[in-house]
Amino acid sequence: MDIIFKKKLEDLQRDVALKSMDLEESPGDVEVELESCRVLDKFIDITPKCVRCNLCFEECPVDAISGSSSSKPARILENCVKCEICAQTCPVRCINVVESTATIGDEEVTYNLEYVRIPHRLLRMKNIEVTDRCTACGTCTRFCPTGAIQLDQEIAVVDESICIGCGACVNVCPSDAVELERELGPVIETRRLLVDQDACVECLVCEENCPTGAIRIEDGEVVVDSDKCILCEVCSTRCPVAALKLERLADES
Repeated sequence: MDIIFKKKLEDLQRDVALKSMDLEESPGDVEVELESCRVLDKFIDITPKCVRCNLCFEECPVDAISGSSSSKPARILENCVKCEICAQTCPVRCINVVESTATIGDEEVTYNLEYVRIPHRLLRMKNIEVTDRCTACGTCTRFCPTGAIQLDQEIAVVDESICIGCGACVNVCPSDAVELERELGPVIETRRLLVDQDACVECLVCEENCPTGAIRIEDGEVVVDSDKCILCEVCSTRCPVAALKLERLADES
């Protein structure tokens, strides 16, 4: 799904002037000239549909998600490196990956927001049990995305035929009464990192900033440890000579 909206160039120039001027100046005192260009960015957000399973929090490789509880949803933090693992892991697809493009023309600015289709990792419930610690408070039933857990007299009962093993009930239960064993499949490779060894100037920016220690400069070449690399956007966006490029693989589904 794409969302496109436009804005007059003069309105953008006025906005930039307002944000950059001193308090003593008026917008008319500041001249702003914007050249034609195209700016790309990406955003990841968690929608209010969050079921509080905490899978994204548990699977984030850089601790960039705050954990959820019955009173608050999970939240993306500022240190997110946009690896998209959380979006692959969310059992109810409430994490959006949005690629944005701002194109500045002669008279207007065009903004394009594209929601990226992210494949889903395998998630299966293997075994789930409600113990005698259950107080029948009903908190688990509020967040189960499939309605698999319901109250039956004085204890919660799970319909294993529709339980997906997300763990929302485990995370929100105030008495730790639910025990779950599940299967979570590997992260699906949707992108690849391309390295231009000839362009590399050995500045070490990639090595110093990689959040997982997956990249290093060795004997004048860029070496990437595929077992550690999470295909985030740190090295490719910070490389000053564009020697690293993250490329999205074609969707063959």
